[in-house]
Formats: sequence, C-alpha cells, structure tokens
Amino acid sequence: MTTRLKDLKKRLMEDPEFREEYARADDEFALIEALVRARTAAKLTQTELARRLGTTQSAVARLEGGRVSPSLATLRRYAEATGTRLTVGLERATPRQFRLTTRPDGALAAAGTRQALLRR
Repeated sequence: MTTRLKDLKKRLMEDPEFREEYARADDEFALIEALVRARTAAKLTQTELARRLGTTQSAVARLEGGRVSPSLATLRRYAEATGTRLTVGLERATPRQFRLTTRPDGALAAAGTRQALLRR
C-alpha cells in the first residue's frame, strides 16, 4: 500500500509543530519566487543583475536559491536593480497567512487575505 503525497501532507499538517515549520518554509520559498520573478520580469540574467548589484553571478544564485538570508539592505538593492520597490510591514500572523508573489508588472507583493508586504 502506497501513501499519496497529498494524504501524507494532510496527516503531517495535523501536527502543530510541523504546520509552523511548513508555513515558515513556505514564506521563504515565496520570497525566493518573488525575487526570481522580479529579475525575469526585468529581463535580466543573474550575471546582468550581479553587475548592477556589484556582486557575482554565484552570489545572486545563492540568494535566489535560498542558501543565504538576505539583509533588508540587500533586498532593497535587489528591488532597485530590478525596477521594483521594497516595502516591509509587520502584522499579527497566522500560519500561511500570506504568500509573496510578483505581479505582472514585476512588483513584489504579498497575496492572500492580508496587506501587501512587498509591493511596488
């Protein structure tokens, strides 16, 4: 008997500790996705973006691969280099309350039921 991924996830999500870690990871993946979408919407390669940021292509790859935790200054420079603007807000959170996305115009935004955290 095999367990389907959907069923496994449902069972694991019953554990509050797992749910919390899952939500935290989901937010990180959403930020990575927003960064990549902003760069591609700006029609930039990682190498071109690296030049604008004054860094290397491998540093951009590490950032977009989630292997580093960027500072606000780095995110601000990334946004400026891609023609977007970084805004950050804090509000009471519930697991999976928001998801960072890139709008068609390339702006970083939080989708869901809450106020945008990163937007143009």
